[in-house]
Amino acid sequence: MASKFRTTALSVLVILSGLVAVFFLTGFVERQRPPLPPNYEDEDMALRGSQFRGFVFGAEGLVADWYWMNSLQYMGKKISSVGLENLNIEDMRSLNPRLLYPYLNSATDMDPQFIPPYSYGATILPAIDPEQAIALTEKGIANNPDHWRLYQYLGYIYWRLRNYDKAAEVYDKGSQIAGAPVFMKMMSAVMKTEGGSRDVARQMYKQILAEAEDESSRQNAEIRLLEIDSLDERDSITAALSDFRASNNRCPANWADLLPTLQKRLRDGRGLRVDRANNFVDPGGTPYLLDRQTCTVNLGPESRMPHK
Repeated sequence: MASKFRTTALSVLVILSGLVAVFFLTGFVERQRPPLPPNYEDEDMALRGSQFRGFVFGAEGLVADWYWMNSLQYMGKKISSVGLENLNIEDMRSLNPRLLYPYLNSATDMDPQFIPPYSYGATILPAIDPEQAIALTEKGIANNPDHWRLYQYLGYIYWRLRNYDKAAEVYDKGSQIAGAPVFMKMMSAVMKTEGGSRDVARQMYKQILAEAEDESSRQNAEIRLLEIDSLDERDSITAALSDFRASNNRCPANWADLLPTLQKRLRDGRGLRVDRANNFVDPGGTPYLLDRQTCTVNLGPESRMPHK
């Protein structure tokens, strides 16, 4: 009995010693491990959709949904880490969302007819990697040749790249698909003459907003439309400031001083918002700032508009 007890006690002691050693060794390794560069802060995907396909016994759609939801959560975390107010929607490379394309590509590997990942990638990826955006959207067109909206998204990508001739070509191809709206043919024509105008941009984002298949694409289009309105407003205010300065040889003391001059340019100030303190406010509701030293209009620091 005593011998058996000594054996058991020795075994327990060895196990406890091993656990203690592992505990301290783990702490030592963690302290000695060099910091990883930002490019490796995300864990690599263990399995991609192309590796799964054919081995999920008819559950491809369910697995595609899993990849799709993970892509949304992944980008949501990236954006929340910097805050929407600090997000540059023109260039999101600083977020380093290197797993977004693999998630979306895997979702569409599992279900090539699953449209939302294509449309989401087409609206978000151009600000991260335009080549990936083109590759994903062209994949969508190859798998869904009768889906005219994918041509719309591809045209949008080329428009963002200012390749208006290519955008016109894509819109023209999309306009020939059964059920495509007149908008597609119209955009093909205007790309060649007015591709870089704000009016074209406004039409583009209104169409995306009306047909967005996910909340992120919808929010992106809404912010873009607010930005275009703000640019138009700032152009009008800048012109009115120039008129006021030429007539009075000084800059206005406040926005209220400028209102009569602005009303001459904009019928009764139509299109501009004024708060209770007589400040002009941007489309998001934040007051514009009057820089009296340079006599220019600027966005407020808390504005939702992209600061460029």
